[in-house]
Amino acid sequence: MFESIKYLQKGNQKRAYQAISELDIMKHLAAYNPILCGTLPIGIDIACSDLDIIMEVDEFERFEEQVRELYGNQQNFKVKKLHIRENPVIKANFWFSGFEFELFGQALPVKEQNAYLHMVIEDAVMKRHPSIKKEVIELKEKGWKTEPAFCKVLQLEEGDPYKELINYGKNTGFI
Repeated sequence: MFESIKYLQKGNQKRAYQAISELDIMKHLAAYNPILCGTLPIGIDIACSDLDIIMEVDEFERFEEQVRELYGNQQNFKVKKLHIRENPVIKANFWFSGFEFELFGQALPVKEQNAYLHMVIEDAVMKRHPSIKKEVIELKEKGWKTEPAFCKVLQLEEGDPYKELINYGKNTGFI
């Protein structure tokens, strides 16, 4: 469902579509199976939401060279290699056309990455319980991150909200 960004061509997401298209990220980085994840694809973005594009990256050095060559001249460009939940990841961040971009890579198929799974779960929750959307957006506007906001609304407030949301998705059959 989220493999293409064509769904962004309508409504308030059109600016994001234009920015991603102008940079031609999906084409330039197609070898990494890029998917736009996060709040924008599921319509819970707020003014400060960034554009998270996740990818399957096995060779961090090659990926870093490529993104530096393609986007290194963009405002506030930086690359970090770190570990998230004991998994090595690489992130490139920059600003373009009023959006902060985060290109996120790890050696895992994109549809198995937590960012994708969280988005699928959050989308399914809002389809089943449409009233939740407003509550989540209100929490996000107060500074909450997306996953903790969903956990609060769903009353899953014990433990790590990122893990809790995955468990909730498995228990409900959303993933």
